[in-house]
Amino acid sequence: MAYKISDECIACGACAGTCPVGAIAEGDGKYEINADECISCGACAAGCPVEAIAE
Repeated sequence: MAYKISDECIACGACAGTCPVGAIAEGDGKYEINADECISCGACAAGCPVEAIAE
């Protein structure tokens, strides 16, 4: 199951830098994870300073 970024996202970009497959991009006011590309590794969740990413 792909990870999702909640509205708690502060758009810092830390998650995008941790994604090994480049599935995260800046969206409208927050970052978004492409579910088709996400490999559910959890690297983005571990790198999020506000814990806005969960499965």
